[in-house]
Amino acid sequence: MKKQMLNELGEKIGYTFQNINLLKQAMTHSSFSNENKLDKLMNNERLEFLGDAVLEVISSEFLFGKYPKMPEGDLTKLRASIVCEPTLATCARNINLGDFLLLGKGEDNTGGRGRDSIISDALEALIGAIYLDGGFASAKEFVLTFILTDIEDKHLFYDSKTILQEIIQGEYSGNLTYAIIEESGPDHNKEFKVNALLEETIIGTGKGRTKKAAEQQAAYKAILDLKKTNR
Repeated sequence: MKKQMLNELGEKIGYTFQNINLLKQAMTHSSFSNENKLDKLMNNERLEFLGDAVLEVISSEFLFGKYPKMPEGDLTKLRASIVCEPTLATCARNINLGDFLLLGKGEDNTGGRGRDSIISDALEALIGAIYLDGGFASAKEFVLTFILTDIEDKHLFYDSKTILQEIIQGEYSGNLTYAIIEESGPDHNKEFKVNALLEETIIGTGKGRTKKAAEQQAAYKAILDLKKTNR
């Protein structure tokens, strides 16, 4: 990866690495290291392991302070909604992290730069790299700026199917169902398009790499539309 691209990513996230090799490693997927016969440890998996732990501490501390009256069980659910794969993938897309990844040709050609699992792992690896390079305070600043924002919205997305079901049961008559209306892509890189239906009426449409993810997005859009209608 050219130094110019690494510097561009550093500018995008507002952090200058003292050890630029940490950033490069954070952006190196195992498919690239395998394809180029690099050392097995020269990819972002170890940094992802570290970043996951750092993210959990920072998000736990943040939620503990932000919601002083929230019980432990609810805090756990809220934290899960923030650090889950789809949410982290969304945060990664907000900074176009996929554009900076080093991927093997096969992974790149099959849409790896947009795959939730790959870009969410890369985001955690980036957190780990910042932690090693600049310490806890630098990692915390990054997480607060790029991840711990729009908490209520992220929680709504994470638990959207449950929340939509509760809204339908409380305010509407009829059954809520989900229907796959489109399925595209090869087996290893499927995309599903799903409608959320209240009886025969489409109330939301979503896309995702899995049926569950598409259903979650459809439910989320349905909730937003129902809220606008009821204003």
